[in-house]
Amino acid sequence: MHRPTDEPTGGTVPAGSRAHPYADDPGPGGAPDPARVDPAVLGALLRRHGWHRRGGAGGRYSRWVPPGPATGGTSLLVPDSTAFPDGEELLAEALTALTRSAAPSARDILVALTVPSDEIRWWRDVPEGASGAADWTGTDQLRTAARQILLAGSLAVRGRAGYHGARHRGKARRALDGTLVGPAADGRCLTAFVPVTSGRAVAVQLYAALHAAREAVDYQRATGGTEAFDTAVAAGVSRELTEAVVALVRGAEGARITLAWAPAAGTPEGCPASPEPVEFSPGDLPALRMAGVRYLQDEPAVPVRITGAVVRLRRSGPRGPGVVRLQVLAGAEVAHVRIQLDEEAYRIAGHAHLVGLPLRVEGRLENRGGFRRLSGAAQVTPVQVDEAERDRLMKSLHENVDFFEEACTGDEE
Repeated sequence: MHRPTDEPTGGTVPAGSRAHPYADDPGPGGAPDPARVDPAVLGALLRRHGWHRRGGAGGRYSRWVPPGPATGGTSLLVPDSTAFPDGEELLAEALTALTRSAAPSARDILVALTVPSDEIRWWRDVPEGASGAADWTGTDQLRTAARQILLAGSLAVRGRAGYHGARHRGKARRALDGTLVGPAADGRCLTAFVPVTSGRAVAVQLYAALHAAREAVDYQRATGGTEAFDTAVAAGVSRELTEAVVALVRGAEGARITLAWAPAAGTPEGCPASPEPVEFSPGDLPALRMAGVRYLQDEPAVPVRITGAVVRLRRSGPRGPGVVRLQVLAGAEVAHVRIQLDEEAYRIAGHAHLVGLPLRVEGRLENRGGFRRLSGAAQVTPVQVDEAERDRLMKSLHENVDFFEEACTGDEE
C-alpha cells in the first residue's frame, strides 16, 4: 500500500516508493541471480561506490575491496566474463560475499543489480550533534525533501508549469511507485533507486531541472533579476521544485544532489555520462523562495470543461447559491474541484446527485487553492450514461451517502 507522495511520512520511506530490500537483512539468501548479472555492470557499480581494484588474473577476473578501514577482510573476485568455465561460479560467490559484506555500499550495489536503476543521492551538510531526537528530525526532513524533489521531477514529466498545484499528481505519484529508497544516515545521506523501465524520464527531467534551477539562482544572485526562472520552467523548474530544495537546505550548511545512470542501461541521450553534482547553500534560499512566489502568482487560470460526480453540496439556507464539490471524471488532471453555483445550477447539481448522474460544467480552473477551484461556472448539465455506468455511480453514491447529508450544513474544504 502506498501513501500519497506529498504526505508526511513520520520517518518512514518516501511514499510512492518501496523500502530498500537489503535495509534490514543484508545477510545471505538474497543475492541476485548470477545468470541475470553482467560482470561488467557489477564492476562499474563497485567502482562507482568507491571499491578498489586490487589486481587479479588479467583477462579472467579482478579482485575488489571495499572503501574505508572497516572492511572486515571482505574482498570480491569478479570474473571479467562468464564465458570462462568457472566464470558463473565466481560471479555467484562474489554476489554471496556482497550480501555478507559489512560495507554500507554493498546494499546499494545489490539493489542496483536487482532492479537496473538510476541513482539519485541527497546529502545534507548538517552540524555534528548528539544522537537522538535531533538525528530523527534531520532524517525525517531529508526524506520529506527527497520525496518532494522526486514528485517535482515526475510532475514536470507530465507537463511544464511554474506551479502544478493539484494537477497531474495522481499520475506523477504512480510513476514513482517502483522507486526503491535506501536508509538515511543521521539525516545526512539518502539514495533513491529509480527503475530505468518506469522512471528514467523522471531522472532525466530532474537532471535538467536541478541544473536549470542552479543557473537561475546564480543569475538572480549576480544581477538581482528573476527572469532566468521564467526560462527555467521549460527545463522543468517549478514552485514545487524550488520549495523542495528549500526544504532540503533549510537547517543545513549546504546540500548536494548527485545523479548516476544505471550502467546496464547506459547514458540517456543528451546527458553527460557522469553528471556533475548540483549544490545549494543557505545563501540560495532567498532566491528560491522569491521564485516560488513568482511562479504561484504568474501561473494563469486554465479554461476547462469538466465532467464529474457530485460528492458534496453546501449552502447556507434552503434557497440561493451554494457550493458543490465534484469528483473529476474527465476534463482536468485533478481529483476534485470546488464550484460556486447560482441557485438554478445548484438545483441541477442536487438533482444529478440524487439520481446518480455526473455533471458537465465549463469554467476556469484557478491556481488559488492549487487548481482545485472552478470559477465562472457555466453550462451546468447532467450527463447521460449507460446503465452499467449509472449502476456504478449509484453504488458510489450509497457508499458515500454522508456527503449528501451535508447538503445544507457541514464544512467545505
